[in-house]
Amino acid sequence: MNFEFTEKDFYYMRLALKEAEIAFEEDEVPVGAVLVSPKGEILSKARNQIIKRCDPTAHAEILALREGAKKLGNYRLLGCKLYVTLEPCAMCAYAMVLARIDELIFATPDPKTGACGSLFNLLKDSRFNHQVKIKYGLLQREAETLLKNFFKQKRI
Repeated sequence: MNFEFTEKDFYYMRLALKEAEIAFEEDEVPVGAVLVSPKGEILSKARNQIIKRCDPTAHAEILALREGAKKLGNYRLLGCKLYVTLEPCAMCAYAMVLARIDELIFATPDPKTGACGSLFNLLKDSRFNHQVKIKYGLLQREAETLLKNFFKQKRI
């Protein structure tokens, strides 16, 4: 698919990539996320911190959703967009459904655990009470390179 992205989309995804780079430096799988309000305000930025927090749920997306909900004082993040460097897993995808995220924009698909189109698509399942718009491919090469370098380093 060919999606159109705005300059703001590029800006937010670059911020997510910076978070992923920090995760890489912290020896975490390099995934970053940025949550943006309907008015374009950055509500939260996060990166994977599973090892640091000793928490299997400390994915970038979950941490961004938690911080954004606290900031807004509401678990429903109506009209918000989430920018993520890697296609979210099932846990993160369903958290977005529960939070009523309006749109997900991710950089690169995850053929092994992606739950937003690769293995299955929880965000578009009509059995749920909310569906999330999806766009992907924004700064894909940069995100893939970061992930490949991380796992290459792990195999040495």
